[in-house]
Amino acid sequence: MANGTDPYRAYNFKLEIAGLTEGHFTACEGLGVRVEVIRYREGGNNQVVRHIPGPVDYASVTLRYGLTASRELWDWMLTAVRGQAERRNVSIIMLDSEGSGEVTRWNLFEAWPSEWHGAPLDAMNREIAIESLTLVFDSLERA
Repeated sequence: MANGTDPYRAYNFKLEIAGLTEGHFTACEGLGVRVEVIRYREGGNNQVVRHIPGPVDYASVTLRYGLTASRELWDWMLTAVRGQAERRNVSIIMLDSEGSGEVTRWNLFEAWPSEWHGAPLDAMNREIAIESLTLVFDSLERA
């Protein structure tokens, strides 16, 4: 039995995308946040450089999934291509080692697709065709 200090397994995850019913994801990469640093010198004390937090930058998240007959992800991407990005809330959910219970989640708010890559096609390859979709979003919380 696992205890509270055992690390979670990277392969036990799922994604929930508001309004999306199709999508079996094989990978989720890039989740991150960066706070820019603003440096300044105090008046009268030019020897010391102080640091304060600046703008927050959330890294883009890339989803990989097997190509199917579903057009839902493609159609979502086309909303951005047409200049009217449809924003959706997305949750990346870590599951326990059995793959059944949720242990933590990251909620991405106001996400929309900014990049799509089709599956590489190769007549000599027998692997599953994997496409990728990159999402940008406005804010992030860990629940």
